[in-house]
Amino acid sequence: MFSPRMISQLRKAAAQSLYLAALLTFFSFSVAGCKTSAHSSDPQLRKIDEMLDTELPKGTNMARVTFFLSERGYKTDNPAKSQTIVAVVRQIDTDTLRPQNARVTFHFDARDQLDSYELVPAPDEPIHP
Repeated sequence: MFSPRMISQLRKAAAQSLYLAALLTFFSFSVAGCKTSAHSSDPQLRKIDEMLDTELPKGTNMARVTFFLSERGYKTDNPAKSQTIVAVVRQIDTDTLRPQNARVTFHFDARDQLDSYELVPAPDEPIHP
């Protein structure tokens, strides 16, 4: 039969296992909940980031990105790197009714597929047709 000492050790082991399982469950939910596709730490650029993330997901080809930008009238620059497009994206925040401007640098891989992009605030300039 089981001695009182053995029962005590089994209870202790069961409690430790339960604690470990709870800790692992909490950790896995924490990590899953923290996944973000934010490309900027600036909260004012969040809506632009969300729009770009939806419309131009990773793997979008360069021609599609160029078309998307020109279709919406966003000014683009071609930097020295051939696998990069820089654009100034402008939006009006529908919550605050204030303009939001971001300088977005799109990075492409060797197959001209969108690899990543970065956003930084851009100065507010008058919009020219």
